[in-house]
Amino acid sequence: VQLVESGGGLVQAGGSPRLSCAASGFIFDDYAIAWFRQAPGKEREGISCIRSTDGETYYAAPMKGRFTISRDNAKNTVFLQMNSLKPEDTAVYYCAADRENPSLDGSTWSEGIRYDYWGQGTQVTVSS
Repeated sequence: VQLVESGGGLVQAGGSPRLSCAASGFIFDDYAIAWFRQAPGKEREGISCIRSTDGETYYAAPMKGRFTISRDNAKNTVFLQMNSLKPEDTAVYYCAADRENPSLDGSTWSEGIRYDYWGQGTQVTVSS
């Protein structure tokens, strides 16, 4: 099983990079996929999640309207389009896979413990 993130790097404030999460070794279509991030000295936080089957999406409040999650099941890949980046978005960004879809009301998707597989992360550094 592998989840491999890519697309990170050094970005200027206001930039719009797109992160990718390529999955292998499991039935991708059956898994909800989420993005998390962790900044130095801070706890890991959920960014967004996309369910399997119905493709319902969820976002943490600070990211709503700036970030967009999508998935391409044919390519076993999930994307995170990030817009209007700020220096406080600097973090390591991780994707994670959950065999069980989070609740439809959006109350459970950001619980890291529910995810079965994690990627190694990709660093995003936003310069001012």
